[in-house]
Amino acid sequence: MLTLKMLRDDPDYVVRKLAIKNFDAREIVDGILAIDDERKALQTESDALLSEQKKQAAVIGSMMKEGRKAEAEEAKKTVADLKARSTELLARREAKEKELEAQLVLLPNIPCDLVVPGKGAEDNQIVKTGGEDPKLPEGALPHWELAKKYDIIDFDLGVKLTGAGFPVYKGKGAKLQRALISFFLDRNTAAGYTEVEPPVMVNAASAYGTGQLPDKEAQMYYVGLDDFYLVPTAEVPVTNIFRDEILDNNAFPQKMTAYTPCFRREAGSYGKDVRGLNRLHQFDKVEIVRVEKPENSYAALDEMIAHVESLVNALGLKYRILRLCGGDMSFTSAITYDFELWSAAQGRWLEISSVSNFETYQANRLHLRYRDESGKTQLCHTLNGSSLALPRVVAALLEDNQTPEGIIIPEVLRPYTGFDRID
Repeated sequence: MLTLKMLRDDPDYVVRKLAIKNFDAREIVDGILAIDDERKALQTESDALLSEQKKQAAVIGSMMKEGRKAEAEEAKKTVADLKARSTELLARREAKEKELEAQLVLLPNIPCDLVVPGKGAEDNQIVKTGGEDPKLPEGALPHWELAKKYDIIDFDLGVKLTGAGFPVYKGKGAKLQRALISFFLDRNTAAGYTEVEPPVMVNAASAYGTGQLPDKEAQMYYVGLDDFYLVPTAEVPVTNIFRDEILDNNAFPQKMTAYTPCFRREAGSYGKDVRGLNRLHQFDKVEIVRVEKPENSYAALDEMIAHVESLVNALGLKYRILRLCGGDMSFTSAITYDFELWSAAQGRWLEISSVSNFETYQANRLHLRYRDESGKTQLCHTLNGSSLALPRVVAALLEDNQTPEGIIIPEVLRPYTGFDRID
């Protein structure tokens, strides 16, 4: 969440920047400042009462030494009244602090200066394109028909076992899935990311720390009996490894990668864009997460983008990189770059990665700090990116590599699959 200091220092700047995300923050910002004024007034009154209590305690001590017990007993009554008022003020101040935090989490992150205004995906900026147009045979099929033809993904069986959006991978389809996970993890660890295998359920504190709560609870699967949430992305458990930590000044960069199944309700999704692997409730994804000092985070973001691009290039797929406009960004990010693959068989772009810098927004919620060279604690910057989300990668691989003789497996994956084609 945004820091109170930022709002205090320049509330108009916050309102103006959040307007780029099409978010009208004026009422909330003014309300936060009013609540904080009340909190500070209660703190001032509480400090004055505490000071008076100390003064009275010293007076009582002198009275007792001088044998003025009757006067001391009367003074003790005054102190008792002061303590009662202090307790009441403490309760009121704590209530204001909770009210303050409840309002602060309603404000999204401020977009960085590179982010342009816009209403939605149509206003995103294309910053780079790469790869070549696939040479498809006549009568090329979309991936859901290829999956059925070669019996590698069974969508109907997934419906039987669970419901729509839970496919069953079979035979070479299952091996391709496992191969991609291993390939991505190996490339990530070779780039200096430490592999971790986190839980796929998190508690509410973890979901709050990375910003899924209270913004995205409708998109998450909830296990009510245990008060756990199934992870929508490995970003949540991996970033929360650092929750409530104070890192040493020389502990950077922190680089981690993880594979997890991911679970998203995808409420409100419908239409042709949800066919096949295009939009699922359960899917596999490999994630990279970084924790950086503020002055290094944008260089780290560039490194992450270049790394994800190297993965796509290794697979030989046509892609483009977009810088999201304010209206298409997430609640928590300061800047986001999306990677999309071209699906010639579907005639559309498929998003396969988002790489984001959250600056101090998540770190403030996580209480994630570091000690600078002077020993003062500062908020860290957090970043994360998909490297990569598998469903649409698989969709593009199947569609773009189809031939009359079968589906050709990219050379870099063959040591992992053990076969060079699906036929």
